[in-house]
Amino acid sequence: MRALCVSIHDVAPASWDECARLASAIREVADIRLTWLVVPHYHRSGGDLARMEAGLERALAAGDELALHGYTHLDTAPRGAGLAERFFRGTYSREGEFAALDAGEAARRIGLGLDWFAERGWPVRGFVPPAWLMGEGAWEALRGFDFDYTTTFRRFHLLQSQGPQVQGPQGQGPQGQGGQAQEPQEPQAQGPQAYSLSPQAPQAFSPPGLVPPSLFSPSLVYAARNRSGRLASPVLSDLLAFALARQPLVRLGLHPPDLHHPRLLRHAQATVERLVGVRTAMTKLAFAQGLHYQGPQ
Repeated sequence: MRALCVSIHDVAPASWDECARLASAIREVADIRLTWLVVPHYHRSGGDLARMEAGLERALAAGDELALHGYTHLDTAPRGAGLAERFFRGTYSREGEFAALDAGEAARRIGLGLDWFAERGWPVRGFVPPAWLMGEGAWEALRGFDFDYTTTFRRFHLLQSQGPQVQGPQGQGPQGQGGQAQEPQEPQAQGPQAYSLSPQAPQAFSPPGLVPPSLFSPSLVYAARNRSGRLASPVLSDLLAFALARQPLVRLGLHPPDLHHPRLLRHAQATVERLVGVRTAMTKLAFAQGLHYQGPQ
């Protein structure tokens, strides 16, 4: 089984109309289940909380998933002088809320987000950090919560599988090695659905030893905020989708600014329409639950 997961990012009262219209645009070409990444205390004010809550209630009733997407979606921690920090927390994004928090503060914010979900009676099994950035403190904090998964830009992480052996949704044999962080292993030849889940996530803000088993699955995403990004990102998304054609998962992440650029929106629709012909669309939670941890062999 090859999967497609489409997510709507930055869901908050201030962005609700844009998020709802993005979902409608996708469903014009394919009536698929979506994952809504909800920010409980979004740093941008405005919007109608009651309208968003009613819309998300309808989404849940239709089989969609809600995931916790940080708490404020704003990076307020002191910035270090290193080049990586200056790039990821300045040039790349100033909204990587969990990029530099210590474990205590990261856990506090996650707890506040979960309380917000609980007040509404909404289930939440996934955590996706804003801007896909997590520092050592955030990874450590996640170990204290009962999430099924988290995702970074490049990888899909299983949080209920703290061991070396993982098998695919239809039992295509165990992959990977246990112990300390290491390079991803090549899939063993056990049929077209075999793949590798590795305990490594080799990217900034992903420390060895704290990162759970993961699947290499870079997200298709659009850079809507600048002209060069709007021109290049559809091309890069096509190339990435082609490179992932034989992999078990393709992810597409949509953000509110995408809605305001018809070329990007048409490209997203065409991408989804093409991929649902060869993949099964599902929520991130459904994909995570389809991965079965076997335990040490």
